[in-house]
Amino acid sequence: MDMSVGGEGTVLSRAISPKGFTAISHFFVMDWASVWTDIALGLLISGALAAWVPHQFWQTLFLAHDRIGSVLVGPLIGPLVAIISFVCSVGNVPLAAVLWNGGISFGGVVAFIFADLIILPILDIYRKYYGWRIAGLLFLVFYAAMALAGYAVELLFGVSGLIPAKRHATVAMASVSWNYTTVLNIVFLVIAAMLIWRFMRTGGPDMLRMMAAPAPTNAGSDGHAHHHHS
Repeated sequence: MDMSVGGEGTVLSRAISPKGFTAISHFFVMDWASVWTDIALGLLISGALAAWVPHQFWQTLFLAHDRIGSVLVGPLIGPLVAIISFVCSVGNVPLAAVLWNGGISFGGVVAFIFADLIILPILDIYRKYYGWRIAGLLFLVFYAAMALAGYAVELLFGVSGLIPAKRHATVAMASVSWNYTTVLNIVFLVIAAMLIWRFMRTGGPDMLRMMAAPAPTNAGSDGHAHHHHS
């Protein structure tokens, strides 16, 4: 399905043209429609882990009272926590703050944040596209890269004295305030509303339903595909 906008003119002129505005609205809605379930689940599970898992559990899991042990196991356990917690690139940073407060090593935090490439929904995507064998290979390669990156960051930041000495990361703002972030939120909420309105008025829902429908097959009644020869 080609929704590119060609023709003459600059990128800006094509973007604000009726065809360009329609294409942008379709991309905008379909992008978040395809991932909103994963994001919602990731935030809910991350919040549940932050609220319900005792602080002592994290300290025991990450060997928080053993300096060397914590450095060794942190980058290995961090990605595994990411997998089972279903975090995405939106929910992993708040949970990373919770894990840091719970005693995970600095390298473990880094490996945990990188691990949104091997969470369960993405592993399932790898399986669907490439099969079990390649999906397993991707998992192992990514996991090794994340753990090694965690060890490298732990070493480099430790030698440079850049690892924070205290573990009191703030997970959320203490209060709602009127600042530039509030203004930007309002501006982009207005833009989002305009894009959704355009999407609804230009056949977007029908296109979304078509994309969500099962792919048609050429199989006959006997279960075998019909091959046409010239």
